[in-house]
Amino acid sequence: MNATTKQALLSPIPPVGEETRVQAIFDQVREAIGFVPDALRLYAVSPPLLEAFVGNVRYFLQHRTLRAELLAMIRYLVSAEVGCRFCIDLNEARLVDAGLDRDAVRAARKDIDKAPLPDSEKALLAIALRAVDEPDGICEADLAAARRLGWSDRDIFDAVAQACNNRALNFMLKTFKVDHQGALA
Repeated sequence: MNATTKQALLSPIPPVGEETRVQAIFDQVREAIGFVPDALRLYAVSPPLLEAFVGNVRYFLQHRTLRAELLAMIRYLVSAEVGCRFCIDLNEARLVDAGLDRDAVRAARKDIDKAPLPDSEKALLAIALRAVDEPDGICEADLAAARRLGWSDRDIFDAVAQACNNRALNFMLKTFKVDHQGALA
């Protein structure tokens, strides 16, 4: 562990009698993506919340209209706002693996108009980001503009939910000092 790496504050040990339940979830995750992210491992201390979290992730991974790149950009920029290193790194890697230019992805941190996404997705991205930073500033005109671009109310709601859920995860990871993959090793 180097000088800038913090020790995680929790050891994600499942409650007695819940080990098999947690392991089954982790096995499914490992089969789906090849590893269990520490952000997910942290949830082992609360199996019902782990199940809910995995269900939420599964929903967004299989989203019917919101592209994976848009969802990753939402998570990336929400995480950048609060400096959640774990989520910044994970989502930047997902965006680059999807074929987006790393410099363009990083430029979006200063100006979302530079996000390497179609304009219609940038409009939804803007609403999602404003929802976590200034929710009182969202108005009917914002939603109407998104609808004119073809987004349904469910799409708008889901984009905002992704941003809000990710902000909550950012705070959980920062609280328990899980700032990189391997922090719970």
